[in-house]
Amino acid sequence: MIKILVIHGPNLNLLGKREPAIYGRVTLDGINRMLKSMAKKRGVGLVIKQSNLEGRIVDFIQQAKKNKFQGILINPAAYTHTSVALRDSIASCGLLTVEVHLSNIYSREEFRHKSLVSPVAKGTVLGFGARSYTLGLEALIDLIEAQ
Repeated sequence: MIKILVIHGPNLNLLGKREPAIYGRVTLDGINRMLKSMAKKRGVGLVIKQSNLEGRIVDFIQQAKKNKFQGILINPAAYTHTSVALRDSIASCGLLTVEVHLSNIYSREEFRHKSLVSPVAKGTVLGFGARSYTLGLEALIDLIEAQ
């Protein structure tokens, strides 16, 4: 069975309450339910983590291969633009990684236009709200199955 690690970055625990005009009204629990439903239909195992702490997210990524994951779906949130540590952990983990964002980072403030993660991810899905996650998961599963 394919096993995928889903990582939600900082402040995503506030979804549904934090800036709904940008991030929508779907909660993190709602997104996780959508992901679990899709994974079940595709016969894929998911482990879902969220942290506001950069080092903890790096630990999740570093342990992923040892824990027999075949891929990572990640919304690095604000760390997208600032974390070399996160970028380096993704680059060195050896797993297919898909980056997702609820909003279109390129239509927002200029400091958000640079992703340190995108160059080391297989692909990026952004701007489709909660659907970015399901589109990203679907693509990741297809990539893993094609290997």
